[in-house]
Parts: sequence; structure tokens; C-alpha cells
Amino acid sequence: MSTPKRITIIGTGFGALSTVREIRQRDKTVDITLIAPRAELHYLPGIIWIPCGLRTREQLVVPLANFFARMKVRHLVAEVTGLREGGRVVDTTAGEVQNDALVIASGGRFIKKLPGIEHAITPCEGIAAAEQIRDRLQSMQGGTIAVGFAGNPNEQSAVRGGPMFEFLFGIDEQLKREGRRDKFELVFFNPSKEPGNRLGPKAVQHLLDEMTRRNIRTHLGHKMVRFESDKVITEGGEFAANLILFMPGMTGNLWFDQTELARSPGGLLKADALCRVEGAQHVYVVGDSGSFPGPDWMPKQAHMADLQAAAAAQNVLAGLRGQTPDATFKVELICIIDAISQGTLVWRTPARNFILPPSRLFHWAKRWFEGIYLKQYR
Repeated sequence: MSTPKRITIIGTGFGALSTVREIRQRDKTVDITLIAPRAELHYLPGIIWIPCGLRTREQLVVPLANFFARMKVRHLVAEVTGLREGGRVVDTTAGEVQNDALVIASGGRFIKKLPGIEHAITPCEGIAAAEQIRDRLQSMQGGTIAVGFAGNPNEQSAVRGGPMFEFLFGIDEQLKREGRRDKFELVFFNPSKEPGNRLGPKAVQHLLDEMTRRNIRTHLGHKMVRFESDKVITEGGEFAANLILFMPGMTGNLWFDQTELARSPGGLLKADALCRVEGAQHVYVVGDSGSFPGPDWMPKQAHMADLQAAAAAQNVLAGLRGQTPDATFKVELICIIDAISQGTLVWRTPARNFILPPSRLFHWAKRWFEGIYLKQYR
């Protein structure tokens, strides 16, 4: 009998776990090793509901031991430190791992270069950040809450702005429910005059109209300069802020520097339409770690990672069998911008772009989808 081919997957986010599922659906025999510090999936789309109490840490952390057992995956508890031999050897804090093919799905890293960024909370860093927002809101008697995001100046697509609109509208709704919205001023800030333009022109207009309707002040079109403990400073002026929520642009993981893999201008792994890292043999990238060809509005979101995972899985297996990989992924942005009491559906493909008006149904659809999605990993 021939020895099973060895595939190594790095990460436990949406892209990594989807790749595991997609490979196993197509091949029950390959040997899969997954490298990650924890056997847990942190369901980050749900952290928008932590400040208002709709979700807790326990509801959003999914232990993966059962999933790994079902999928016959060997989990190595380690951090990746670099690659050697064209990706065939992965160096980790627990020793080296050899492979016949490699899938990198270790997510992105937020650019923390802005002076004073330690004064801001970066929500998508994880559950602890959302808990910090919850605790700060509870302790505040009033004041100004500033919410904003920025991109990677070298890579337009390396941004995750959607959740910031959800935190903004969610906090507005929460304060109303608590009967203390009148004690707070909410300010949304962004270096672009059209924040959220990757969602499409109609969505931008809807978001700005919604801010006006909710009496949320905007500070748009000015480059960020720095944060202080009680203010946001931009090239177009400054304003006071007692709580700052800010999502900077994204770049690649630090360990990418310890590899010879091709990088994009923004520091991500440069991939082709088949999710292959350019110039590397049997090395693929999925999700936020990669820079992919496509429209500049291509989202950094779980749905996109799932679509890329399906293509990468098919191509990895084809390559290992000596076949020519040819699977591409479709580009699709689909999201529900939630505001606790309602949600707005935005859908965009290269051919069409539409937005459905706010509805209570979309809020419940987002909660229903979370349950269905996590069921496959529990």
C-alpha cells in the first residue's frame, strides 16, 4: 500500500476548518495535520452582540476536539514560526512538520502603527475586546463614543469595516433600550468620504442616512493622525472621545517574514485565482491571509473564506494526484448589517449589487445562520 499524502493546514478560523471539511468530503484517506495554538473556533461574527448581552464568550467559543476526531485530523498545539524547503517543512514552537501540500489559513493581522492606538479597542481582535467594550459601556455615565475604521494604504481589500457599522448601530440601540442614549454622543469617523463603499454605492448612502436618522455625527474624509486617551485627531481636525473603537487595516502574519513566499504590496500572501501562492509548489492560501485577484471590493469575511476553501481543497488534491488544478472560486459579498432590533441585507457579485431595507427578519436570520453554521463544528 502507498503511504497516504500529508496535508498540513495552518489555523482554526473559518477558512482552515472549511478546508478540512472540503478535503474530507473529497478524500477520506489523506493524512491531515492542523497547526494552531488552541482546539477552538471563535465565532467572531457574534461578538457584535456581546456588549448588549445577547451573546457570551461561552456561546461563541466552539471546542473542536469532536470535530477533529470526526474528520480524522491530527491537531498540533503550536504557533507557526516559519517555512523551509519551499513550504514542505513548517517550523513551529513544537518542532517541525513535514507535508506534501500546505494550506495557509492563519488569518490576518491588524496594523497597529497609528500613534496612540493603545487608547482604542480593536473589536475584531476577539471576544476579549468585545467584553472590554461591554464593561466600559456599563461603567460609563455618559460622554462621546467614537467608532471608526481604516484600510491598508497599500491594499484596498485588506479592511474589515462591516462589523464597525454593527457596533455603531448596536450601541445606539442598546443605549436607547437602557434609557440613556441622551447622555451620549456617537461619532463615526473614517478617512474615506464614502465609508463602506465596498458594499456598493446604495449601501453607502443607506449607512450614512441611517447615521443621520439615529443622530450619529460623522467625521469623514480626513486621514488619521493619532489617538489620545480622550480624543481622536485627524488631518481635518480633532474631537473628544471617552471611548474609541477602531479597526485598522490588515496585513500578513509576522511569521510570513520567515518564509520566501510571494507577498502582495499590503503584506499578504500573493495568490492566483486557484488560491495557489504564486511561485510555490503545492502551497495554497485561504481567507484573510491571502491577496487574491478580483474586484477591489472582494470582502474579507467568513463567506469568502468558505468559497476559497472549496477551491483550494479541490486543487490541493488534484495536484497531489498529478492532475492539473483548475478550480476557481466565485467572488460574492453577502452580509447582514445588524442593529439588534433589525438587520439590513447587502449582496454583491460582479454582475449585481442590491440592498434590502432594514427588517426584524434579517436580525433573526443572522442568529439562525449562526446556529446552523456552528452545528457542523460542535
